[in-house]
Amino acid sequence: MTDIDHGLPRRGGTLAHRHLPTNANPVNNFPNAETMQTIFDWVTMAVFGALVVLFLQRSAGPEDHHDKMYHYVPPALGCAAANYLGNNGQQTVAIVIILAIVWSSLASS
Repeated sequence: MTDIDHGLPRRGGTLAHRHLPTNANPVNNFPNAETMQTIFDWVTMAVFGALVVLFLQRSAGPEDHHDKMYHYVPPALGCAAANYLGNNGQQTVAIVIILAIVWSSLASS
């Protein structure tokens, strides 16, 4: 008997495990994708995460802040640009962009 959705054999009424090659990673569906390897990957993700937390905090807090979601697009794009530049030999420019994002986010608090 096979599972109609997946075509996998059943054993004793339960779905049998597929045997993956030893080098297969079932979590990584993109084998050619790059992983987070540089400091710019980690720092820009941390800054982006802080932007998300800031947005959620301000949207759930008192009505003092009138932030719209599009206010967070430039800093988010800045994180992407800083990560790209930092990973491609433009570390000084990337650091300046990251500092500008952090400074503008703190100044608007």
